[in-house]
Amino acid sequence: MSPAGLASLELELKHLKSVERPAIIRAIAEAREHGDLSENAEYHAARERQSFTEGRIAELEDVISRAQVIDVSTMSGTVVRFGATVTLADEDTDDESAYTLVGAHESDIKSGRLSVHAPLARALIGKTVGDTIEVSTPSGSKMYQIVDVKFV
Repeated sequence: MSPAGLASLELELKHLKSVERPAIIRAIAEAREHGDLSENAEYHAARERQSFTEGRIAELEDVISRAQVIDVSTMSGTVVRFGATVTLADEDTDDESAYTLVGAHESDIKSGRLSVHAPLARALIGKTVGDTIEVSTPSGSKMYQIVDVKFV
């Protein structure tokens, strides 16, 4: 993953531990004060929220501990690989679109950040400017030409 992706996950983890966890503990304590826990919807909701939050904390700690951070600013060349921003031209419509290949935990297709595990990204890896790729989509096969490869 990129340094920015790691920083984003670390920020989320810090928020969950320092803000969400204490808020959930307060909510559980407050719900306990209302009496019978077997019919206390607030208590059950707080416990469910606690379970989700603790699961997310464990997931983030695992991902962060195993993360391989790659600094894209030190990379260059015309071969598509992790961190590359690739401009593609749809061969049917000539529409151009750009995607940055990122780790799975930092992908966001609306922002043009494509997971390296996505079918389009897997088809792009190892290709260079001018190459044509074919990608299977739900609506059929699509052909793209690589117009540009940049490392920003």
